Amino acid sequence: MDINRILRGMAGTIVLISLILAVIFSWWWLLLTTFVGLNLLQSAFSGTCPAMWMLRKLGFRAIGDEEHA
Repeated sequence: MDINRILRGMAGTIVLISLILAVIFSWWWLLLTTFVGLNLLQSAFSGTCPAMWMLRKLGFRAIGDEEHA
């Protein structure tokens, strides 16, 4: 599976879970949503993020990234 799809899926899942937790338990869970949003924003400018590093260490690759394996 493509690392970019996995990353978008992880970000979306964390945002949805934190929103549900904010509605049920405490608005402080929105800090997690804020963190994910800021991380996505910085990765748009830098081209990388800690989750991509972790996924690469687990063996996932981007499409066209096979020559770097």
